Amino acid sequence: MRIITGTAKGRKLKAPKGLMVRPTADRVKESVFNIIADRIYGAEVLDLFAGTGNLGLEALSRGAASAVFVDNAPASLAVLKSNAEHTRLAERSHYIRADALKAVDILHSQGRLFDLIFCDPPYNKGHVVALLQQIEARLIVKPTGLLIIEHSRHEPVTSSLVKLQVVRTEQYGETVVSFLTVSV
Repeated sequence: MRIITGTAKGRKLKAPKGLMVRPTADRVKESVFNIIADRIYGAEVLDLFAGTGNLGLEALSRGAASAVFVDNAPASLAVLKSNAEHTRLAERSHYIRADALKAVDILHSQGRLFDLIFCDPPYNKGHVVALLQQIEARLIVKPTGLLIIEHSRHEPVTSSLVKLQVVRTEQYGETVVSFLTVSV
């Protein structure tokens, strides 16, 4: 696992030992970042279920203004902070140790809005629907923003969303990446 391009190009990222962390595969990450390339520079980024920081750090390396990383595991946050230092992206990194749903509430109460939100929850645990409903209820994505959620093909994005709509999906074997925007 490495930073693909930008100011931290080629730097390897560490992962916590012995934890159930499933970082986004480099080929999936590269594809996602090719799709959103014109949205990254100057973006305010939120990385939910951040784990190693793989997605948010890639966005920072490519010119995002800042990133908020959310993870509930202390070991993951420690490795993430180390990765941010190693990639020299710590100055634009902010961290919240909380459950993703709670973090959405916290960020909403602070009036925070994001251009890009990355969500990479554990597969097949029911997080996808709950998280999308929470984000839709709190609407922490800017009207021109994009929500990118990685999920199992067995756990589809719900069709019951009203304020968010799926505008694109890409499948990579078991992994599906859904891109959502705010409905107009």
